[in-house]
Amino acid sequence: MRILLVNVPHPAIGSRIPDDHLPPLGLLAVGGPLIDDGHTVRLIDGEFGPAATGDLAAEAVAWHPDAVLFGHSGSTSGHPVIAEVAAAIAIALPGTPVVYGGVFPTYHWREILREEPHVTAIVRGEGEETARRLMAALAAGTSLDAVPGIAFRDEAGPWATPDAAVIRDIDAYRVGWELIDHARYSYWGGLQAVVVQFSRGCPHLCNYCGQRGFWTRWRHRDPIRFAWELARLHREHGVRVINFADENPTVSRKAWRIFLEALIAEEVDLILVGSTRADDIVRDADILHLYKRAGWARFLLGLESTVEATLARIRKGATTTTDREAIRLLRRHGILSMATWVVGFEEETDRDYWRGLRQLLSYDPDQIQMLYVTPHRWTPYFRLAAGRRVIQTDRRRWDYKHQVLATRHMPPWRVLLWFKFIELAVQGRPRALARVLLHPDQGLRHAMRWYTRMGRRVWSHEILGFLRDPLVQDGPSVAAFWGQPQEAEEESMRAMRAERPVETCLSV
Repeated sequence: MRILLVNVPHPAIGSRIPDDHLPPLGLLAVGGPLIDDGHTVRLIDGEFGPAATGDLAAEAVAWHPDAVLFGHSGSTSGHPVIAEVAAAIAIALPGTPVVYGGVFPTYHWREILREEPHVTAIVRGEGEETARRLMAALAAGTSLDAVPGIAFRDEAGPWATPDAAVIRDIDAYRVGWELIDHARYSYWGGLQAVVVQFSRGCPHLCNYCGQRGFWTRWRHRDPIRFAWELARLHREHGVRVINFADENPTVSRKAWRIFLEALIAEEVDLILVGSTRADDIVRDADILHLYKRAGWARFLLGLESTVEATLARIRKGATTTTDREAIRLLRRHGILSMATWVVGFEEETDRDYWRGLRQLLSYDPDQIQMLYVTPHRWTPYFRLAAGRRVIQTDRRRWDYKHQVLATRHMPPWRVLLWFKFIELAVQGRPRALARVLLHPDQGLRHAMRWYTRMGRRVWSHEILGFLRDPLVQDGPSVAAFWGQPQEAEEESMRAMRAERPVETCLSV
C-alpha cells in the first residue's frame, strides 16, 4: 500500500512562536514498522509554513495514497485542525481510508466516529503494532473486527475492538527516521534536533496525568542500544539536540545509569533536554556528574505547585523540600532547571499567588514555564474538575497556555495578571538576568538567551490573545463540555461487547 502520514500544523503557542520545529515522533514510530512490512510510506509535515489546509489536501491528492494516517502529540488542541484537514483530504480522495491515532482519539473515539464520517478507523493506544495489523486488514479487505486496539463504525454505530496488548519490547519497532530530512528540524536556537523516547508510562499516581492510562505501565528501551541510536543520529545525520518525549525516563536508576555510561562511551557531542521528577534528581545526587558528561543541559521539573495541600490534592507524591533540593543539585552540576508551575485551581486567591511567587523565588530555578490547569477526560483529575465551569470553549485553546476553567475567587483578567507577573518576577530578577547575560558556560548561556527571546514573543501573543479571544461568561461544566468520564465510557463499552453477536463484522 501507499500510506501517507500527515502531521498538521498545530495552533498551540509552543508550535507557532518558535522558528524551530521538531519531527513528529509518533508518526515516525508508526512509519518505521510500516516500511518494514513492505509498504511505501511518505510523511507530509504541515508544521512548516504552516501549510494551509488546501495545500495539504492538494499534496495528498498528487501522491495518490491508498490510506492516509493522522496523529499529533498536541492531542486536544490539535484535534480541530486534524478534523479540518482530514475532511478536506477525504473530499479530495473519496473512498481512501482515513485513520486517526493519538491520545485524544483514543479517549474520544465514539464522538469522533459519530461526528466525522470521513474517519474510517481510530487507533487506540500504542500505534506501532496496531497500525501494522490495521493496514494489513485494509489491504486485504478483511474484517476489522479481528484487529485489536481500534475503533470503527459498523451497522450499529461506533464500535471498539478489545484493547491491544501492551508492547513489551519497545526495541522491536524502529522509528522511521528516513521519512524526514533531518536538516529541516531544529531546537535550542537553530541546532539540528530530534525527539526520542527512552521509556513509556510512569509508575506514579499524579491524577492530572494520563500516562498510566495510555501507556498502561512503565517500560524502557535497551539502554545500550538506545545510546548507540542517539550516537548514530549524530554521526550520520548531524543531530546535535536530543529532546526526550518521556514524562519520566529516570524511573529505573540501574537502567538509566547504564544508558548514561553507554552514551558517554560513544564520545558524541550531544545536548540532551527532557523532563523528569525532582525526587529522581535527588535520588541520583551521586551520579549527576554522569548526567552532565552524557550531555544533559536542561531538565523540566514538574513542580506543579508550591503549596503542599495542592500537591497532595493532585497526588503529586513530592514535597517542596525535594523540589528545592533538585534545583540546587542541578545547578551544582551545570544543568539548567526549568520549573513548571500551574495556576487555575478553583480556590486560588491573591494570597495563594503571592505565597507561591515567594516560594518560587526561594527555589531559584533557572527558567520557569507557567501553565494553566487543564482537565482532560483521560485523567483522574477530570472527575475532580467535572463540576467546574468552562470559560474557553475553543478546543484549540486547550493547550495548557490558555485559562479554560473559571476560578471561584478570581476573574480571568486577574489570573492573567498574576500569571504574567510571576513569570516576570522569576525570569526578570537580577540573579536570573545575570545568568542569562554572564553564565560561564557558553552553551547554557546561548540556551537561556534563546528561551528568553521566545518568552518575549509569547508574552505579547498571550496578552493579545486574551484581549482578542472572548471568554464565555456562563459556560458549561467540564462534564457537560466533554461528556462522561473515561471510566464510564469503558463500562459502557464492556456492556456493549457482552451483548454484541460474535459474528458481527465490517469489511472494507
